[in-house]
Order: sequence, then structure tokens, then C-alpha cells
Amino acid sequence: MIRERKWLFREILWSWLKINLHKRNGIKKDHRDDLNNAKRAHRSSNQKPIQMVYQKIKMIHAFIIILVVSCLCLLIFKMSSTEICILCIRKEGTILFKKHSGNFLQLPDIDCGKNPPFLIVMVTSSHNQVEARMAIRETWGRERSVNGKRIITYFLLGITSPKDDYVVTQESQKYRDIIQKDFLDVYFNLTLKTMMGIEWVHHFCPQSDFVMKTDSDMFVNVYYLTELLLRKNRTTRFFTGFLKMNEFPIRRPFNKWYVSTYEYPWKKYPPFCSGTGYVFSSDIASDVYNVSEKVPFIKLEDVFMGLCLAELKINLEELHSEQTFFPDGLEFSTCRFKKIVTCHFVKPSELLVYWKALERSLDEKCPAD
Repeated sequence: MIRERKWLFREILWSWLKINLHKRNGIKKDHRDDLNNAKRAHRSSNQKPIQMVYQKIKMIHAFIIILVVSCLCLLIFKMSSTEICILCIRKEGTILFKKHSGNFLQLPDIDCGKNPPFLIVMVTSSHNQVEARMAIRETWGRERSVNGKRIITYFLLGITSPKDDYVVTQESQKYRDIIQKDFLDVYFNLTLKTMMGIEWVHHFCPQSDFVMKTDSDMFVNVYYLTELLLRKNRTTRFFTGFLKMNEFPIRRPFNKWYVSTYEYPWKKYPPFCSGTGYVFSSDIASDVYNVSEKVPFIKLEDVFMGLCLAELKINLEELHSEQTFFPDGLEFSTCRFKKIVTCHFVKPSELLVYWKALERSLDEKCPAD
């Protein structure tokens, strides 16, 4: 009986201790949980303002980006390149080219009065196209005589940054084949660049027989071109190239050749030649220069030339019964390139290879010959 009571007392005591231990642990656990919850709440309360500030900054940043993009889109829609042209004048709501504007910064070393060239090739270029200019100098742009006719090549550039302009000055002093004026060298000023070349011919080399305008990513077969010009036997009011007789303004704002109705309100372009390469008798250089202030200015230089020719009532002519100007490019073959004048989309490395192949084959006959 006494043993049973002792056992019962131990069980009751042990049960009481377990209950109190559980209570104490529960209190401690609850206390720890409360403490942890309080800490988390404190951290959350501190982070919440930071997150809100961060979200506001992101929203402001997104708003600024949207605003800038919207402004750019508005400019594209509402403002044509002619409104940016600093070498243009406004007359009765129309933008016109302004002659006698800007200063020549670089001029080639030539006296056309003593030794006038038969053909002057003018290449529109930019500061970062050094490799292309070097490839042209080593190939079709090197001064040469073809069938006793002198051919020279010059590069047309505007200005960008003082650093780039210094490099161009050094290049000009070395090769003496750069014509440069103080207008901004951007795509929308391509008409100004071309007109700079026209002005140079008008003032400094009207004694030349022909002028060609082309781009820096072109293959030009000066041998075949000279042969065709001599065969044509035209020395005045002659303009040829890849003829575009039925072209319309592109009104899609994000297109490279977009033209607004403000810049050009008419529905159709006059006939013109692709700007990748066209050739004309040198008298047209002076005619175009003199009439340039009477026609609407447009950033597309080939269309601007077409407007000038329309004003002068000069018709475009084919150089040959077969196509010789290829503004969309052409797969290379030696025999094919012997019978073309220009090919577009030619890289400097390709130009070097194509030209060497052409010169090696000049005395060889092709199957079609």
C-alpha cells in the first residue's frame, strides 16, 4: 500500500513537472515568436518605404523614356529634314537650297586649267569609312589613263567631331583627294554633300568632260565606263545611270527614305537616276548649281538632282542598250563585271579581290565576246 502511494506520488509529481515545463517552453516559444514577428514587422516597416521610393523612381524613369520616344516620333512625323538644313532658305512655304553657303575646308591638289581630266568620279563618304576609301584608292579610284583619257577620283565629306575632322585633315594632306565643307556629316545632308561636289566642279574644274557621282560601297568599272562614254560621243546635256522613271514618295515615317508631304507635297517624283551611281557631262554641273535655288530642297540627293534636271528640261538617257548600272548588287564573275559600270553592296575586301580579277582578265576574251 505504501509502495502504491509512493508510485502514485511520483507520477503526480512527474506529471506536474512536465506540465510546468511545457508551459514554460510554450511561453518561451511564444515569446520568441512574438519577438521574431516584431523584428520582421520592423524590418518590413523599414523596407516598405524604400520599396515605394524604388517603385516611384522606376515609374519616373519609364515616364521619361516614354516622353523622349514620343517626342522623337513627333519630330519624325512633323519635322522634315529640310527644317534642320542650315544651308537652306525658306521661300513662300518652300525649302530651297542656298548657294554660296558654308566654307571649303579641304580641297584637292589639281589645276584643271593645265591638265583637265576626262572624268571626275566623286564618292560620297564619311569619317568612319577609311577602309573603303583605301580600297577605292587601290582599285578603281587610283588616278589612271584609259584610252588616253585621264580619270581622277575625289571623296566628299562633311564635319563631325574635332577629333574625326583632324584625322580627315591628315588624310587629306597625305592623299590630296578629299573635298570637305563645314556642314554636319549625316545621312539627311547627303544632298548638301552632293551639291558640294557639284559646286566644286562648277568653280574649280568646269574643263572636265564628265562627272560621276557614286558611293563608297560600289564597284566601278572605269574601263568600260570610259569606253561607253567615248562610244556615246555626247559632251553636253547628257545624264545617265540607272533610270527611275516612275517613283513615288514613301510616306511611312520609319522608312529610311521617308519624305513628308510638307517636304514634298506632290504625289510622284520626276525621272531621276539611282544615287548609287550616275554620270553626266560637266556642263550640267554648272546648270544644276545655278538652278538649285529654284527647286524644292529634298534630303534624297538623287531625287533633288531629278528636280533640277526637270527644271532644266534635260532628259535622262540610257548609256547602253544592255543594263550596266546595278544598284541592287550583282553576283561576281569576271566576264560579267567586264561589261558593267557599277555594282552596289561591295565590301572593301571584296573590292580588292574583284578588281584584281578584272585587271588580270582585261586582255582575255569571254565566251560572249
